[in-house]
Amino acid sequence: MAFRAVNSRRHIGLQQLSSLAWAGRTLLGPMKSCKFVVDESTNESVLICSAARLMESLDITSAAGQLLNETIQAQNKEFKTGMSTLLFLVGAWSSAVLECLQQNVPVSAIVSVMSEGLDSCCEKVQCLQISVHDVNKELCCSSVRPSTSESKASQIPCGSFLNHQTFLCFQKDISASEELVPGNSCSPQEADGNFNKGLVLPLASFGSEASLVRSVDNKSTSVVSLSGVSASSCKQKKLTHSRYFSTLAKSHISSQLGDSQVYLSEQSACPCDCYGLGHLAMALSHGNQCSTKLIKGIVAYQHERAECSGSSQFNIAEIATCCLPGLPEYYSCVCPGFITLVSPEHVAVIKYFQDKPLWILLMDGDLTEQYRHLGFTKPRNVRTVLEYPRLQEGGSGDSWLSVVLDILISLKVNLVLVKGNICKNLMERSITNNILVIGSVAQNVLSAFGEVTGAQPVTYLTQLNASCLGSGVQVELWKGCDERAMELGELVPVRIKVQGIPLLTAVLTTTVASKMQLIEDQFWTFVYRLHHALKDGKVFLGGGAVEFLCLSHSRMLAEQSLKLANKSAVKEFHSPRLAASLSEYKPVVLQALATGWNQYLSVLMCNTAKATWEFEARTLINRHLQKAADCGSPSAYVLREFRRGDMFGGGSVPFSDSGEDMKVYDNITAKMEAWRRALDLVLLVLQTDAEIIIGPQRNQQFNSCSSGEFMFL
Repeated sequence: MAFRAVNSRRHIGLQQLSSLAWAGRTLLGPMKSCKFVVDESTNESVLICSAARLMESLDITSAAGQLLNETIQAQNKEFKTGMSTLLFLVGAWSSAVLECLQQNVPVSAIVSVMSEGLDSCCEKVQCLQISVHDVNKELCCSSVRPSTSESKASQIPCGSFLNHQTFLCFQKDISASEELVPGNSCSPQEADGNFNKGLVLPLASFGSEASLVRSVDNKSTSVVSLSGVSASSCKQKKLTHSRYFSTLAKSHISSQLGDSQVYLSEQSACPCDCYGLGHLAMALSHGNQCSTKLIKGIVAYQHERAECSGSSQFNIAEIATCCLPGLPEYYSCVCPGFITLVSPEHVAVIKYFQDKPLWILLMDGDLTEQYRHLGFTKPRNVRTVLEYPRLQEGGSGDSWLSVVLDILISLKVNLVLVKGNICKNLMERSITNNILVIGSVAQNVLSAFGEVTGAQPVTYLTQLNASCLGSGVQVELWKGCDERAMELGELVPVRIKVQGIPLLTAVLTTTVASKMQLIEDQFWTFVYRLHHALKDGKVFLGGGAVEFLCLSHSRMLAEQSLKLANKSAVKEFHSPRLAASLSEYKPVVLQALATGWNQYLSVLMCNTAKATWEFEARTLINRHLQKAADCGSPSAYVLREFRRGDMFGGGSVPFSDSGEDMKVYDNITAKMEAWRRALDLVLLVLQTDAEIIIGPQRNQQFNSCSSGEFMFL
């Protein structure tokens, strides 16, 4: 057996990983620095803050780069979070492994010790987990600011995490029965009419601020449980007979959520009103206020449906997004039903079907002549003479179109939702026959319409019969907060709705077209953070607290192994020869593992502007390490410093213009999986770069000119 001499100059893959990962260092932490990606062919730019988007934008030709891209995309597909951590640790540990190779540490020792060290770190940080119930309870209690006088007309903040623009403005002479009153001249009767149009009215509709007053309803104080988080879990004093602090009447929400839009405006309800998830959502938002307000509307709608269905799980399968560039951000809202973009040619058909119940067809595949389902194998040595019995003489394409249209017209189909692509000629012909065909519809959208309307998805139109159709669907042009239908140049937003549909569409708007991708990625990242937190039932302390404990633990393991380096045997390993080798190199490898954690914290502090350069950040980290060692319990030290907010600055992010900071929490499973995938990738490339050669040509290799590059065992 022969292998090339272990030399860092030979490990090109590790060097490539380190270089690629360095490009995403500004994406690390809750305070990210976004990047512009420019398309050289069109000179168009897109703003990104995700490592997955960064890797998609890079022109990667190396094998190591392709492996890195696939690893990040796998993390993104499963968790939608943790990609920046994965990317950075790949680069940090690649550089650390190269340092080990410079010190002639064997590859086998690096693989074994680093894997063992990471497993030990994962076990150590279990003490930094906190249940979502306790997170919401702690944050809710810490945000309470008791009022000194109820009779005084003032602006009362909902919590310490909200800025001066997010408040409840109370007026002195407004009765407790009024629900939503514009600040100037709207009467209570007019307020009731305005409330029907939306849960929160946008400020753009009025010349001044809107005042929101909560009605007293002593019967609406029941506990609402969502995955172990209860709305009444906040052990705080409440003024139950005060119109200022009572909860919004349940009957009003349930009666209006069925056909309303929750608009994103400068005013918002108190996060405590988010059915027990308000503070947890804010802690996981990492400072993203816009997505927080949208999530509150989603949780409110799903809570009302949960009371009827008995399910209390935050369901991401019932959420869709529609991006509308060109509109101000306060047009962003959450709307029941499905909102998508269609071409202007469909407007006439949509207006024709306005307020009419439609028959809907769901297609689970493409609506093209050549489409065959996944797994279809055409029989060999068989010539197809006639695929469609109803085909007439003429061209194949025209015959297929005629058959398809005959089927749709004969069954009186008005609306077709297609999962895949649509034949362009069929699209044109369907418009002339007043049939609305919409393609590229996600699977969860098809499932939602099938559940409510009774429609059964079909793969081919030849399978269609009357029992496969659904009914009760309505279609209309989507209207913004000013009650005007929107036409955005080449595309027109349309809303497809049906009573009781378990589907919400988050309409994301911005006037900056290059920012659209960024807003959508941030929204979905936030949604999945909340989903994984509720699924796990607990979260990690964020802002680098967990990584600091990993750093402290890795250095402690390195010191302990250094003291045991002179012993002849290690009980954990069976082979004495291997044990001696590992005991010799173990301190070096564990120190390399700790170096990756150290680099992570240093860049995190620089990104949050808590340190000017990495040297200053490393000095502060060393001070914390010394204090943790003096404390005797690093985990207790981390818990104490995190609560005080004096750790690295990454433990809290500014959530308001008033300087108020908010604690940051992270997902457990996503973070630990990012660690493991990062190390697995580094070790895979390390072993691949070693170029182990096994074969019968040993003598030929020994006598070759390049034999000096090999060591023979």
